[in-house]
Parts: sequence; C-alpha cells; structure tokens
Amino acid sequence: MSASLESVLVSVWQQSLVDKKRTVDLDAESYPVRQTSKSKLKQIDFRFEDRELRGLEQNPNTKSRWAKLTREGKQVMQFLEGGKYIAVVVGGKVHTYTQ
Repeated sequence: MSASLESVLVSVWQQSLVDKKRTVDLDAESYPVRQTSKSKLKQIDFRFEDRELRGLEQNPNTKSRWAKLTREGKQVMQFLEGGKYIAVVVGGKVHTYTQ
C-alpha cells in the first residue's frame, strides 16, 4: 500500500471519527459522512486516484479483535474496495490486509 494511500485513510479516519466532521475533505473534493441504516455506524464513500473506497466505522457488536478495541474506547475504521477489506485504521495507525 502506498504511503499516500495510507495518509488518505488516516485523514478519513481522523476527520470522521476523531474530529466528528459531517464531511470529509480530500484534495478539492468533499464527501458526506453518512450513517448506516441498521447500526448507525459512520460510513464514507470516497475516491482516491482511480479507486472507489469506503470507510466504515467498526461495529462494536461483533466478535473481532477490532470490535474489542472499539468496545475499549478506541476509534476504529475499516476500509473496503470492491466489497473487500483492504485496511483498518486504529489510533491513527494503518494495518493492511494481505490480498
């Protein structure tokens, strides 16, 4: 994963979960922060270069290690591309998934 993509993921995480902004600003574009209908989790659909990405707040009501961190008070956001998880940001640090 490129360093520039990592910095974009951290920026989306920071703006939406930490700063609690209603829109995420990347370059010259603004993307609305929405809530999922069922769980009311924050979700942001955005573009980076030619990639369509989604940031999704971690659901604390699952059994994953990331959900455990959320229950402990950490801000956790998963990132997807084409419906597949590509990375997660916790505490401003990016963890990538192997493809």
